[in-house]
Amino acid sequence: MLLIYTPKVTSRIIYVFKHVCTHILGLDLKFTTKIEEFIAHEDVKFSYGRKRLGNELFVQNVDLLLEQGLSDLDIKVQNWEDTKCFFAVSENSDLPYDIFAASFFLLSRYEEYLPHVKDDFGRFPSSESLAYKKGFLKQPVVDIWAYKFKRLLKDRFPNIEFRTRNYQTVNIISVSHVFNFKNKGFLRSLTGTVLDLVNLKFSRVRDRFKVLLKLKKDPYNIFDELIYFIKEYKTKMVFMFQLSDYNSYDKNINYNRQNYSSIIKYVADYSQVGLRLGYFAVLEEDVLKREKKRFENIIHGPLQNVINPKYNLMLPLHYGYLNELEIPNDFSMGFPESIGFRAGTGTSFLFYDINMEVTTPLTIHPYVFHTQLCHTGNAVDVEKTIQVLISELKKVDGTFRAVFKNRDFSEYSNPAYFYSLLKQINEIQ
Repeated sequence: MLLIYTPKVTSRIIYVFKHVCTHILGLDLKFTTKIEEFIAHEDVKFSYGRKRLGNELFVQNVDLLLEQGLSDLDIKVQNWEDTKCFFAVSENSDLPYDIFAASFFLLSRYEEYLPHVKDDFGRFPSSESLAYKKGFLKQPVVDIWAYKFKRLLKDRFPNIEFRTRNYQTVNIISVSHVFNFKNKGFLRSLTGTVLDLVNLKFSRVRDRFKVLLKLKKDPYNIFDELIYFIKEYKTKMVFMFQLSDYNSYDKNINYNRQNYSSIIKYVADYSQVGLRLGYFAVLEEDVLKREKKRFENIIHGPLQNVINPKYNLMLPLHYGYLNELEIPNDFSMGFPESIGFRAGTGTSFLFYDINMEVTTPLTIHPYVFHTQLCHTGNAVDVEKTIQVLISELKKVDGTFRAVFKNRDFSEYSNPAYFYSLLKQINEIQ
């Protein structure tokens, strides 16, 4: 049992210490504000505050975890051995930085509550993040800081035992369109055919008619191939299906189509499944509730996983909707346009609502790579950066999560390239 003395225990302190010490390092912990209890404790312990009590292990704090709401923070990022950190403290501290306050800043997405420039989709772009501006976006700094603290604890308490965790990969398949041609209805099929003819895309016209005449499998229906990949290489995938009403933002087929629900049920037999949120499901709780019910009616079970890979996360409002509807897992935390760690970590974490100053039950599973980048970035650079991130995550036993689209593996994309990325990420020779 790790005992932590701090003059004042706040919801922020409980949140971030549990994440660093328990979720990452695997230690059970207890807080105390009583000096005599701390002195009498003969097991692993340290103090967190302004002043050292005696000769104990001591981490000096800054004010962030004692505050409520938002404030104008003076953040100076500095080099720290093989990484970077901020919230420097005095030499009296056994750590040169308040890693707990710095971790809270990143995990809570504090900076996304502050005024910032949005991108064309109304999102918080990577270029606005502290990690991007200061050059540590490609490092899981929260995990790195935690492992530095782990070494400090081990040096001071040689008999301390940490629960082990292992590096792993998770592949998320975002499915906005199960079919390219099939089940689109007469009007949409006719319009698509005319547009293909106007744009001289005769091969698409041919393929469309072959699919509609059941002479060819729809190009986006690559689920048999991905299920085979799961079986063959023992990989973990989470498929996220969209069930929105048709609108100017979401153009998936009608969720009532038997072919659609059959594919979801089929995939659910071999992999985790979840809901890819539509535009209005992010904005309106009632729409989210309808999409949730549709999904649960198909799989005959509770919705466990959601992803919003395209639209604004709307923090903390949207995550509040997920909590209200008791949806436990979100896979949206990442930058589609950049490789890296949006929340500074490769470890799943609970969402902390700064407006309410509470730890919520919603678990955030951050991703570090989205294939959207492959359509704008250099392929060689992408592969090199992926390898760097794999190496970084292995050092801290983290998780590499990547978001693919089902159409990445279709004949209208570059399936050989995306399968090679899938193999690289999962370290398949």
